Amino acid sequence: MDNIKLVALPCLCADVFFGTDEIRAGGEALNFAAHASKFDEVDVTILGVLGNDEYARHILDSIANKRINTANIRIDERHATAHNITYLSTEGDRYYKDDSWKGEILDNIVLNDKEREIISGADVVFVHIWASCFEEVLELKKKHGFKLAVDFDVFSDYDKMKQLAPFIDFFMISGTEEVLPDFKSMSECNEGLFNVTLAERGSVTYHKGVKYRIPAVPVENVVDTTGCGDSYHAGFVCSYMIDGDITKAMEKGAEFASDTLSHYGGF
Repeated sequence: MDNIKLVALPCLCADVFFGTDEIRAGGEALNFAAHASKFDEVDVTILGVLGNDEYARHILDSIANKRINTANIRIDERHATAHNITYLSTEGDRYYKDDSWKGEILDNIVLNDKEREIISGADVVFVHIWASCFEEVLELKKKHGFKLAVDFDVFSDYDKMKQLAPFIDFFMISGTEEVLPDFKSMSECNEGLFNVTLAERGSVTYHKGVKYRIPAVPVENVVDTTGCGDSYHAGFVCSYMIDGDITKAMEKGAEFASDTLSHYGGF
């Protein structure tokens, strides 16, 4: 059996700790790809745009030993690689300022022919709802029929979600118990998996109106929540693509999320 072809795009960025030499690679697509690469049955390609700078080199170095195809990442020397400047209080707590995020390079991505070809030939594609190229990816999904996994983060426009639901195979959101009835309703008239992560309260998935729920995996010492959702999503999507078992996929996602909580950074 051929390996599953997975594409993640487009957010690759760096967390830069102000006043130190500490840089940590991240971004939804990069975190997802790093965890997806743990599955021997999945071939991972990441697409995105980097500048020609130390942040880009750090990002590429951080995944150099992982099973991720980076050959089609674009380099745009007009902009700095997307990065988030992180500040630390005297107590060691993280905080951000209004101008911490420097992500202009990601603001107006238009897919090129090679990227469209790679996406169109994938078995499953992961993208964030806020990605500037989301609508392009959605149109390719409609035309070519690959599985589409979308991270809706804390998106709250329910009317928009209902419009998108028929085209999304893995509909994933970070939410609260209050959103569960809406997700159940969407699942009753669509084919996809509707997954809600509930932090320490575990996660819920609806499929054709049927509810699946699992607890979170206990973490003795939470070090950093960065990338926790991305790692869950990677475990959930890849496991389901391999086995088609909803509960097993949720358990794998919870396992990955628990591990991510125990260290700094998304992977």
